[in-house]
Amino acid sequence: MEQQGDDMVNYVYLKIGAGPNGVDDATTNIIPLKVVGVNIATDKTIPDIPVPFSGLLTGESVNVALDMGMSSKRITLTGFILESEIVRRFKKGEPAKTRTFTAIEIAQLVHSSVDSTGIQPFQAVNELIFLYGSKVDKDYEQRTEQLIPFNWHSRGEKGELDNLGAILASNFPTDEYSEGIKGYISSFSCDIASDTIDISFTLNFAVAFVFPSGSVATSIADAVS
Repeated sequence: MEQQGDDMVNYVYLKIGAGPNGVDDATTNIIPLKVVGVNIATDKTIPDIPVPFSGLLTGESVNVALDMGMSSKRITLTGFILESEIVRRFKKGEPAKTRTFTAIEIAQLVHSSVDSTGIQPFQAVNELIFLYGSKVDKDYEQRTEQLIPFNWHSRGEKGELDNLGAILASNFPTDEYSEGIKGYISSFSCDIASDTIDISFTLNFAVAFVFPSGSVATSIADAVS
């Protein structure tokens, strides 16, 4: 699925492993991106096995596919980086630091995050937020348009609605503060030109549960310190 348009440029950002750090907002400890194109890909993986002698019995060969619930998911972003304000909070209870970063400084932050690991919660990015408009809520009720983050969750409680047959069910997003896409940046490239003040970029994000993660590592470090 591909999407383009100026209406999405302010609705995509990267969240570092430390998260908002005690503040329920969408501005703390994030890196905003000006995105003009989003490509979302979902690839299903099903072992496909030919059935021996099936063609001898029916005159038509048969394959059996075993659906083991495996797929790979990735998102590719294209856009540009401009000088912007970034808000950082390093400890709960402390005031946030709002600083203006140049475009190259922000690009360096992203490159540094790709080069880090999950045990550096204030460096590594572990969540991608792509907000889009939704007019149908988690219970299939119509509503006024609400911004929610894109993910692969389905509507309904466990065993209900789209989650019929699901033993466990993830929560469908309810508002812009809901969980986005967990994973890691697999690649990030940018172009720096002398005749422009913005920096164009391409970012590939892979969906996965990453271990070790910042929250786990931080909890262990706090416990032994």
